[in-house]
Amino acid sequence: MHEGRHCVKTQVAIIGAGPSGLLLSQRLHLAGVETVVLERHSRDHVLSRIRAGVLEQGLADMLRAAGVGDRMDAEGEIHDGCEIAFEDNRLRIDFAELTGGKTVMVYGQTEVTRDLYKARDAMGGTIIHNAENVALHDVDSDSPYVTYEKDGETHRLDCEFIAGCDGFHGPSRKAIPADRLKVFEKVYPFGWLGILSETPPVSEELIYSGHPRGFALCSLRSRVLSRYYVQVPADEKVDNWSDDRFWEELKSRLPSDVAADLVTGPSIEKSIAPLRSFVAEPLRYGRMFLVGDAGHIVPPTGAKGLNLAASDVFYLSNALIDYYRADDETGIEHYAEKALRRIWLAERFSWWMTTLLHKFDEEAFDVRVKRAELDHLVHSRAAQTALAENYVGLPYD
Repeated sequence: MHEGRHCVKTQVAIIGAGPSGLLLSQRLHLAGVETVVLERHSRDHVLSRIRAGVLEQGLADMLRAAGVGDRMDAEGEIHDGCEIAFEDNRLRIDFAELTGGKTVMVYGQTEVTRDLYKARDAMGGTIIHNAENVALHDVDSDSPYVTYEKDGETHRLDCEFIAGCDGFHGPSRKAIPADRLKVFEKVYPFGWLGILSETPPVSEELIYSGHPRGFALCSLRSRVLSRYYVQVPADEKVDNWSDDRFWEELKSRLPSDVAADLVTGPSIEKSIAPLRSFVAEPLRYGRMFLVGDAGHIVPPTGAKGLNLAASDVFYLSNALIDYYRADDETGIEHYAEKALRRIWLAERFSWWMTTLLHKFDEEAFDVRVKRAELDHLVHSRAAQTALAENYVGLPYD
């Protein structure tokens, strides 16, 4: 190993080339702020990750403003509602009518990442892939830096700020001293078994189904690509589920009219995702900021994961742009406070949706309370409005 042979300097070092790291780099570049993005995987690996793609209107607008919304607008599906199903009943939540015209965009997270890569390439953005053993140094000083290994050599990246967009398992959160870090976590006793199939979606809008056998979700990627999920125990194995078993279980958890219309076919991807709620505080330590999954995780029930990362990017990019344009540190000082307020509101909503629609090991009283909650949702416009407002996305205050 050759020590420190390569040294580069930039204004903002961004760790992680997922959608949050690339969007942050894009927004800063457009404002004249220099960035270097470090990613431990190859580009092909990053683009092979299949993730949900329900984009809040705030994120869709941010992508357009960053010059990466054309393909999303051409190929994405605008949804102005979703359905909540239970006990063979279906309740449509009309987002547009309840929120004054707000909607969501269904567009795969992988496609968002692909669009951002294309934009960064077009602008000559620096993205270093296969950067291994990334480590953060002196983050609480005025001269932080990052080291990493590539092609058998150690490299050093000097910078003025570090944005940790490196996910739950990345090194950024670990750079916060243990006596300063507080972790809030809830691990759910189940996961989502999901399949992707080249079949027409059973519905043009998402259907969230609560059932005595467990939760199910009917989602989609396009008019010819469907994504379906069923709740399974946390220790379940994918190998235990043939396609036929999955389809039969999904049908059993859906209203009969939906099940009758379901088009089945071979799965082209099948996986189990665990569910957890997680928040790390603080989101800022010295000149290092946590963004997205590095600082928080939500269960996917409320479709908030990518959208929360995007609001972090909004707050942090604005803060850094103010710093470089006007020597104004106000946004930097308040980044964690602003981001965490929105994060905890989304954590609450995701927890509520998860608790309402999933099967737990519950006493009879708890089951009846959930039934009453669903009854309240059916008959209360205020309750439906609260769901719709949270689903389409709270404002970036």
